[in-house]
Amino acid sequence: MRTSKQREAIRTYMKDCHNHPTADQVYLALRKEFPNISLGTVYRNLMQLVELGELLQVNTGDNVSRFDCLTTQHAHFRCTQCGKVFDVEAPELTQMPFSANAAKIGHVHSFSLYYTGLCSDCLSNSSATDTSASHAHARSSASSSQ
Repeated sequence: MRTSKQREAIRTYMKDCHNHPTADQVYLALRKEFPNISLGTVYRNLMQLVELGELLQVNTGDNVSRFDCLTTQHAHFRCTQCGKVFDVEAPELTQMPFSANAAKIGHVHSFSLYYTGLCSDCLSNSSATDTSASHAHARSSASSSQ
């Protein structure tokens, strides 16, 4: 595979990026340095880096391909409110026993596991919103009963 400035820029960007960007996000970030780069070029290069084992292509249940520079086996967590994706490193996941049924299918080389829910930031924000809404409701109720 021929080395190009664009592929090297993608490789460098991904090494420093731990937020699991989509091809669109990588494209937008690289347009500053390469104004003529196309989304197709970015996607093609990301997929080549996946084939080379330098990146993982990650699906977290939202039908959007994301890319990860951490290529060791690990799980992901996607916040259903803000959309952020986080790595979940749990050594026991890599030692997960496979059922007898999986053994009948064939030899398992890898697996993909993702969790969905609310991240701690969104939980904090929703708790703060719930608390202020409760206080506002209590003040409103108190003033209307006077």
